[in-house]
Amino acid sequence: MTESAIHCRDLRKYYPDVKAVDGLDLYIARGECFGLLGPNGAGKTTTIEILEGLTPADSGDVEVLGLRWNGRARELRERIGISLQETQFTDKLTVIETLTLFRSFYREGRDSDELMRALSLEEKQNARVGKLSGGQKQRLAVACALVGHPDILFLDEPTTGLDPQSRLQLWEVVTRFREGGGTVLLTTHYMDEAERLCDRIAIIDHGKVIALGTPAELIAKLEASNIIEFTSDPPMAGEAFADLCAGYHGCAKRGEGWQLRVDSLAEAVPRVLAIIEKSGAKLVTLSTHAATLEDLFVALTGRELRDA
Repeated sequence: MTESAIHCRDLRKYYPDVKAVDGLDLYIARGECFGLLGPNGAGKTTTIEILEGLTPADSGDVEVLGLRWNGRARELRERIGISLQETQFTDKLTVIETLTLFRSFYREGRDSDELMRALSLEEKQNARVGKLSGGQKQRLAVACALVGHPDILFLDEPTTGLDPQSRLQLWEVVTRFREGGGTVLLTTHYMDEAERLCDRIAIIDHGKVIALGTPAELIAKLEASNIIEFTSDPPMAGEAFADLCAGYHGCAKRGEGWQLRVDSLAEAVPRVLAIIEKSGAKLVTLSTHAATLEDLFVALTGRELRDA
């Protein structure tokens, strides 16, 4: 087995009204970009906070770079970089002052000017943080996560609020970090981002891993190459499509309508239209597309990634 960057076994964290993490196992190899996906409330954030040493687990074992947080916290913090969903900076400091401050926390680190160029912050180096846009603050947070030259980079929704150009630029930063031997643990609400950057992905729900594999392996779990999505008035029951056709692999509720997993669109679409017409319902919308990671997510959890 490849040397691990992160390894947790039977991880549990319970609160009075919820099992946030419920017997979770993860193995992340060094040099890997690993994606952690889950709807809001699935236990994703709690899991990451435990791995980052910010929240203690109730039980289970966590190793980061072969070390445990108990007794080795200072050493581990020197070797990881963290970009949270929302980082609170001091508004009165400038960008360069903020980056210099974060660099001072580490014995070794990267050049601040180099990081500002990599994240397109050089024109804002003398601007106060309080005057930055949301996307600029997000890029600054990633720069601060990289300034200590970490072995592992934790990125929690790093491209939220970024324009398309900045988003692509950050993808390049992640790619270069990995090419240098770094490991990335990424959470994101963008499925294309997960498919593009991640070697493997774990989908978690109710504190457990419900699917694990490469993006291609996970999409293959749908057992269908195409997706039909439709809404009708009145809404129909999923059972109406039980005998749709030989290449039908099931359905999942999506918003007010349904998502049907099929092999052949040419065979399935006419049958869908016929079933709707026979029921007396009126077709409102219908669309088709090749199966994606997002479709698997909906099929497994019954929810959109951004559901509350």
